[in-house]
Amino acid sequence: MSRTLQAAPTAGFSRILALGGARGAGSTPNEDLVAPIDSSDEWIRRRTGIVTRRRAPRDEHVEDLAERAGRRAVEAAGIDPADIDVVIAATVSWMQPTPAMAPIVAARIGASPSAAAYDINAGCAGYCYGIGQADAMIRAGAARHVLVIGAEKLSDYADPTDRTISFIIADGAGAAVVGPADQPGIGPTVWGSDGSHADVITMTHTWLDVKHAEAGSPVPWPTARQQGPSVYRWAIAQMPKVARQAIDAAGLDPSDIDVFIPHQANLRIIEELGARIGMRDDVVVAQDIVDTGNTSAASVPLAAERLLREGTARAGQLALQFGFGAGLAYAAQVVRLPEAVSAAAGEE
Repeated sequence: MSRTLQAAPTAGFSRILALGGARGAGSTPNEDLVAPIDSSDEWIRRRTGIVTRRRAPRDEHVEDLAERAGRRAVEAAGIDPADIDVVIAATVSWMQPTPAMAPIVAARIGASPSAAAYDINAGCAGYCYGIGQADAMIRAGAARHVLVIGAEKLSDYADPTDRTISFIIADGAGAAVVGPADQPGIGPTVWGSDGSHADVITMTHTWLDVKHAEAGSPVPWPTARQQGPSVYRWAIAQMPKVARQAIDAAGLDPSDIDVFIPHQANLRIIEELGARIGMRDDVVVAQDIVDTGNTSAASVPLAAERLLREGTARAGQLALQFGFGAGLAYAAQVVRLPEAVSAAAGEE
């Protein structure tokens, strides 16, 4: 006898309930990095907009940053950690393939042992991937509260002599609690990847290179590398189209956007993208890159957290957020900014 399969109940809509953040404790100005790359403070500012960047001490790890940001987001949301059904951790700097970082962070913050937990490795797009997945889970009835964390300790992968990326990268974590809503608070996610350009942001070596190195000829610790001009050209050509697709999918016009929160890759890219998308002149533009640096998967939530904490943006405003990076992976969505943000997530 054939029986009808029962599907999970749907739950309407989702929204971001709260944000929390944690930045590396140390502030590293340009002057501390210029000698090994034979450069200057003026050169770094002109190329990237960065004045200083936040980096964690040696004994603080990516999971510590993730835990701190996650706790702050949950506390700001006013829910019990045991009510978190899923923990999604976006990171490229977790140091071991297994177990994933998310289950460890879930246990540390007091999430239920029945909470699902897994990692996303989508580079600088990871947090926006996570928000898209959390939205889908809640609308499908698969979860009620999802904690999405973008966390990186990129300084572990920095070669101080590298002129392509070492002076850009930083450490931090940003987190969002996503929960049910009566009205849409997260627009459809537009995402994708272009693996034909995977070589423009990569590592100097793989772990297999390290394993199979010949005796007496060890392979150096793998570090991050990028082809900066190629990344710039790709982002400027592709991301305005993705951004407009996300705005269209949300049933909006670029003039409806109040706040612009792109991946904090480079101030030149941020300014050029803003000009090409066609938003209002008074749109609030996140510029956390200037004194936090590029924190990859953490950059979008950290930038959003800062805008709300400092009062530059307000709860209820419509924000276009997107990430793009290694892969080349990208994701964008329009979200309504939450009412709650952790007051403890500022300068540490």
